[in-house]
Amino acid sequence: MSASRTPVSVAVAAAATLLLSACTSGGVSGGGGDTNFIMGKDGISTVEKGKRDPAPDLSGKTIDDQQLSLSSYKGKVVVLNVWGSWCSPCRAEAPNLEKVAKDLQPQGVQFVGINVADPQVRSARAFEEQYGVTYPSLYDPSSKLMLRFKKGTLNPQAIPSTLVIDREGKIAARSLAGLSEAKLRKMIAPVLAEK
Repeated sequence: MSASRTPVSVAVAAAATLLLSACTSGGVSGGGGDTNFIMGKDGISTVEKGKRDPAPDLSGKTIDDQQLSLSSYKGKVVVLNVWGSWCSPCRAEAPNLEKVAKDLQPQGVQFVGINVADPQVRSARAFEEQYGVTYPSLYDPSSKLMLRFKKGTLNPQAIPSTLVIDREGKIAARSLAGLSEAKLRKMIAPVLAEK
């Protein structure tokens, strides 16, 4: 295998791993080692302020062909949702995500999606249109953006995964399953309340 093909092979392996775990109810591990986070009975993992890892700077083209960088939202609470148009739990949680996104936007909460493993952008666009999703989503058909998360952090490990990133750009909470509106609000509230 040539050196130039190695990054592509790694991306393909990561995408395959995500697809194999796709649309599951999520795992309970965070990549091993001393992770500093705890999993609640509700399936939401959290990290106390001061022990959080920075989120990687995720950037690229959105499904609407616009440029987006996660770092441009520093100072806001960011809810990052990893989804695919083919994923049943993603379809079930989409209306909940959109409702909470609209409700919390005036309070400085920004939702961002990452569409993974959809080989054609039109599938992602049709999903957003069908479910009325108005917040931006990065288009990541090869799931390369998932490789930017460090092992042992609250990284997305299934589809869907949802992360809450604090105002300092650090990962505060994670769910590895589709979320109800109530669970989503419960996940965001403590981070939004931080000063």
